[in-house]
Amino acid sequence: MSWYQNYNKKATIETDAGIKAKSKRGAFVQSWWATRWIKAMERVMDRGRLTRGRRYARRGQVLSLVEGTDGVVGTVQGSRKRPYKITIDIKPFSEKQWGRVIEGLANRPIFMAQLLAGEMPQDIEEAFSAVKLSLFPAKANDLSQNCNCPDWASVCKPLAAVHYILAERFDEDPFLLFRLRGKTEDQLLAALRKLQGVGGEDELGAAEYDPPPPLADSLADFWTVGEAATHFQPKISLPEPAYPVLLRLGMPTFMQDIDRWLKPAYDNLTATALATAFADQTDTDALK
Repeated sequence: MSWYQNYNKKATIETDAGIKAKSKRGAFVQSWWATRWIKAMERVMDRGRLTRGRRYARRGQVLSLVEGTDGVVGTVQGSRKRPYKITIDIKPFSEKQWGRVIEGLANRPIFMAQLLAGEMPQDIEEAFSAVKLSLFPAKANDLSQNCNCPDWASVCKPLAAVHYILAERFDEDPFLLFRLRGKTEDQLLAALRKLQGVGGEDELGAAEYDPPPPLADSLADFWTVGEAATHFQPKISLPEPAYPVLLRLGMPTFMQDIDRWLKPAYDNLTATALATAFADQTDTDALK
């Protein structure tokens, strides 16, 4: 009997403190990007270790999974008293590489719309492959992983269990993969908006804000209209630049000249909003 067979026959120490997978049977994840991650792992993993790792994940043997700057660190309760430590590091892209990717994404309006909606575009890998990159690890040096369990395999069952839980995290948060590649959701979307000519929050400026007085000093007039409300003046003006939503989304591929239909509609809505905002109280009925 080999040392691995002897190690593998040791009883796993069960725990109630772990992260139990949502999947109890069948497909482990739902989204295409999380499925893509699992399939990449399954191609290089021994089937037996894969099955036991999936069982570990569903039984809650993964105690923790923490996101780092370019990877994740997890702990797994195995057959030894001390939990195993697992690290999965993904090689981040350089700023220059990200710049090329973002230019490609900005040139695809459907990608822009889906990313702004918090979705992962189905064909997003095209934007990466066009600049000779891969969002998902494709080469040996793209992914560095380690586990301190006694198993000699490159992907052992504790490591497989962490991969399954990580895939569930991808299911919940598609931008996690971008962060592991070196770009946060805010950074990515801000860069895309900038290329589309739409300013971010910094360009709008921070609104002035005076904190309210302590509640104990306001008991006498707490339920009355404050003096500041009598001086309130809404600031309504034309958007700058014009048509910010259209600029942000870009022109769809199915109708190149759709802006000539949408821009008049936006102009009419803007004119009505301005007229309503600045009309006298006696004139509001005429605008309805």
